[in-house]
Amino acid sequence: MKENVLDLLMYLFENYIYEEPEQAPDRESLSDSLEEAGFSSTEIDRAFSWLDGLAVQRSLPELGGHESNPVRVFSDDECRRLDVDARGFILYLENAGVLDPARREQVLDRLAALEFDEIDLEDVKWVILMVLFNQPGQEANYAWMEDLMFDEEGEYRH
Repeated sequence: MKENVLDLLMYLFENYIYEEPEQAPDRESLSDSLEEAGFSSTEIDRAFSWLDGLAVQRSLPELGGHESNPVRVFSDDECRRLDVDARGFILYLENAGVLDPARREQVLDRLAALEFDEIDLEDVKWVILMVLFNQPGQEANYAWMEDLMFDEEGEYRH
């Protein structure tokens, strides 16, 4: 199920959200298209719920100023679900200035909303890309992240 829900989100992102069609399909016709593509109605409902949560984040107030550097300690549950590479990558992006504390928390919220027992680095990268795409004023960080994800060498940039 993990792959199916995330696959569905990536499918939506690549085919409907990222491409920004001139006229966005309504939820019902989009749901029909997704069922025709082979996704179950349960997966579609979960993906729409996940996207609704992402949309809510657009209107949330910022978490304090950018001048502070709060230390984020991962909870036991986050440590159990996020592998070391995934946690390290989130911290790397925060130190590089790609994720600020507000975006970091949004990413962690959307990762938790996936309800996966284990979340690896590739899952984290896609969620970060979707969160940054959804947030106004994050265009440069989104572009940086997109370049990093599709860089053939796949190494972190300094």
